[in-house]
Amino acid sequence: MRGFRWPPPPDGGPRTWGPGPGGPRTGRPALPEPETELVTTPHGVRLERLVTGVGDPVTVFAHGLGNGIATTRPFGSAVTGRKIFFQFRGHGRSDSPPGPWTYLDLARDLRAVADLGGATRAFGASLGAGALCRLLVESPGRFEKLVFFLPAVLDQPRGEVARARLTDLLDAVESGDASALAEVVSLELPPAVRNTPAGWAYLRQRLDQLLRDGLAPGLASLPEQAPLRDAGVLAQVTAPALVVGCAGDDLHPVPVAEQLAAALPNATLHVYDRPSVLWSERADLRERISGFLNG
Repeated sequence: MRGFRWPPPPDGGPRTWGPGPGGPRTGRPALPEPETELVTTPHGVRLERLVTGVGDPVTVFAHGLGNGIATTRPFGSAVTGRKIFFQFRGHGRSDSPPGPWTYLDLARDLRAVADLGGATRAFGASLGAGALCRLLVESPGRFEKLVFFLPAVLDQPRGEVARARLTDLLDAVESGDASALAEVVSLELPPAVRNTPAGWAYLRQRLDQLLRDGLAPGLASLPEQAPLRDAGVLAQVTAPALVVGCAGDDLHPVPVAEQLAAALPNATLHVYDRPSVLWSERADLRERISGFLNG
């Protein structure tokens, strides 16, 4: 594997030690950031929101820890109807009320955005999947269709490796050191993409957003928490669900996806055989999610 360098070359791509003939050179998982709005929720927390598309049905998209609107937009690119993307508290321009926070707080954020926008379907990635699970404990019939992408935790806290990775991310953001942050964020990329134009483009966008908006200290305790006490409570959820996992992902272990799919009465599980599916299986993932939600 080629070593990681920061800052990148001036042209944003590799010079004499590029990705090689077979390396990916175009595309990136995150889309450019459009103009967003701040909406006030019934529980008093203003959240950053973006609404795209028209008509029904309406789908709400919940992101992972340290991510946001830009990284969840690709999941909805082929989904019909109106799509609502937002930033949880402590992310982007959303408010950061005094912490520490729990998954119940995140579930309230998700519910408020869904209710304000009239969403009937929900997508949750990683942290967002946990928040969605917590919401379903209180309201098992809230949504007509559900997608859980790379669920990270269910009724047990994250493992030591995952907690360390997330702590490193929060520490690097707080430090304001672009080089240290780039080293942490680069781990989100598959080795074949690092030091390619696509990889640098993704890193630049992620660093611009994280260094501009930061991440709130209230997020620091979340890696040590679990959204549910007992996954068995999800037996009350009858909506069709798609659960997507992938092998080799330390932050999102396959057993968590398997446990979630087993707990939901009407779930379909799909596990990819390698990590970084937004880079390696993007077209298939796009078709799988849109096919399920549009069907």
